[in-house]
Amino acid sequence: MIGTGEGKTTLSYLKWALISTVIGLALGAWLGWQTEGTLAGMATVFFICAVLAVLEISLSFDNAIVNANKLKDMTPLWQRRFLTWGILIAVFGMRIVFPLLIVVIAAGIGPIDALILAAREPAEYARIMNDAHLPIAAFGGTFLMMVGLTYFFNHEKDVHWIGFIEKHMARSATVKGIEIAFVLLLIVLFSRLLDGEDANTFVFSAIYGLLTFLAVEVIGGLLDASQKAMSEAAKGGLGAFIYLEVLDASFSFDGVIGAFALTQNLFIIAIGLGIGAMYVRSMTIMLVEKGTLAEYRYLEHGAFYAILILSVVMYCQTLVHIPEVITGLGGATLIGISLWSSIRYNRRERALEHHANASVSDRVATQLGENA
Repeated sequence: MIGTGEGKTTLSYLKWALISTVIGLALGAWLGWQTEGTLAGMATVFFICAVLAVLEISLSFDNAIVNANKLKDMTPLWQRRFLTWGILIAVFGMRIVFPLLIVVIAAGIGPIDALILAAREPAEYARIMNDAHLPIAAFGGTFLMMVGLTYFFNHEKDVHWIGFIEKHMARSATVKGIEIAFVLLLIVLFSRLLDGEDANTFVFSAIYGLLTFLAVEVIGGLLDASQKAMSEAAKGGLGAFIYLEVLDASFSFDGVIGAFALTQNLFIIAIGLGIGAMYVRSMTIMLVEKGTLAEYRYLEHGAFYAILILSVVMYCQTLVHIPEVITGLGGATLIGISLWSSIRYNRRERALEHHANASVSDRVATQLGENA
């Protein structure tokens, strides 16, 4: 259960992530020794695991912010379930089962055969994964784009970071389904840039991504509404949990596919990305308990802009290869700028408050002097 965060240091929040790092890197080194039989091989696998962990953290920091935004409104029971079951699904489901499932579907083989293929023929396994990149990018990009646009196309949103953009989007939200129309337009435009079967695959995968987002929204609303009717304490439960799991899956697409650029070994990828996922969990808890989203008013905006950028990048990756480091740095830069803007805003507000208090004190002193 998430607490208040009083008296906790940043290091205390990262305790389990650091423990996972030590265990994961040790497993990576052992795996390198087992597969290569040399110190150089062991060091190489150790290094790849570390790089993959950093890649996952850089790509998923915006994920942590969005998780925290949803998590803070969930009941303690469902917070605890997400931080236990949810992280197991994220680490083992998306980093191990998901890549296997892709190969099972694409190659038409069983799960055990896919696991054997990953262990004995990593090059062929990686080829199948790369061949599946286009539908994954279309599906995940569409889902994430809807997540980002839904945040900005909200007529109740009254805090704006980039005002000239966000104010227009908030006002436009009175037009029902405007974000869906925008996404459908992009799907048509990108499909025109692809040829033949690739265009059909892109359109169908993107539509499935859109339908998945809408289904999660509807099912989540129905589940939470029924739970609220049964008990006020049950609100913010199963529906929010499902939403966060699908969201995490969409964020994971890019990292899982990109990891094959560094190594073709499924187990090395699982170790590296699993370490990164633990840091995302730790950062999520810290953001909720310390109230960071409330303290830094534009931080959430930066995360959702990063989501929109990531969704567009995933679309563009169906046409050209874009290195994952660019995606990660782009998102981190946007979040960093939003954090800096928040700090500037807080300083300006404190200065105005101090000036206002000083003016009141001066007026009181003047009044007292006149009365005397």
